[in-house]
Amino acid sequence: MALRLDLQRVYTALVLAPLIYVVIRYLPPLAFITLLSAVGATALYEFYRLLFRERTNRALIGIGLVTLATLFASVYWQGPSMEVLFLGAAATLIAPLITRENLQHHLIDSAVTLFGVIYIGVALSYLILVRALPQGELLVLFILLVTWATDTGAYYMGKTFGRHQLAPAISPKKTVEGLLGGLTFAMIAVYVCRAWIPYYDLSLMSCFSLGGLLTIAGVAGDLAESALKRSAGAKDSSRLLPGHGGMLDRIDSLLFTTPAFYYYVRYSGIPIYGS
Repeated sequence: MALRLDLQRVYTALVLAPLIYVVIRYLPPLAFITLLSAVGATALYEFYRLLFRERTNRALIGIGLVTLATLFASVYWQGPSMEVLFLGAAATLIAPLITRENLQHHLIDSAVTLFGVIYIGVALSYLILVRALPQGELLVLFILLVTWATDTGAYYMGKTFGRHQLAPAISPKKTVEGLLGGLTFAMIAVYVCRAWIPYYDLSLMSCFSLGGLLTIAGVAGDLAESALKRSAGAKDSSRLLPGHGGMLDRIDSLLFTTPAFYYYVRYSGIPIYGS
């Protein structure tokens, strides 16, 4: 069977990839935090639109976005991150005192607001922690490339050779063949890209284990967002990125692979030279 490229996906990647590379590799860390905040805020807004539906609460959305930005700033400057989440939760609960919104669904909406910050904000904040490690800017590029290689392998191999459904109740189009394609691409990407991070001694076994870990984490992230969209009756989180759907669709795997990668690097015992 012939492998057919989705040109919209390719064009979008060709536009965004150089911008992301320049910001991460050559600009000051604050530029990276700004880009991350824009990505996180867009994804969080899409999340709220999916979950709130017709009873969109602008006050709670505003609180969620402010809490997200404050959380990123707190992690970057090594501030009190847990306190930021607590204050965000408190703000959602007392919002009706100011806005006089209908209280019928307020507790559920408050829970959705805070969950969105945790699901997207806490997960993306691990990119800031990765950025703070030795050769952090290269590690960020490493995790982005491996995650996207995994997604690409799963998408095209599943689309071309997919026969056996992986999780039909959540995402009927996900297949075992796609999973194996993603795993193959992940291991190749890890092995090839290890040359970017000479401080980290990634053995062949480490490449296999890291590729497997990131594949499992990426598929879990993808399925988690698919479950959210299915519960909301939506195909994509938005139409922001041609060929990819919304921002949340683009980063769903990254929300799980980044924490997994961070803890692997910190606690797997990989030798780090020059640290």
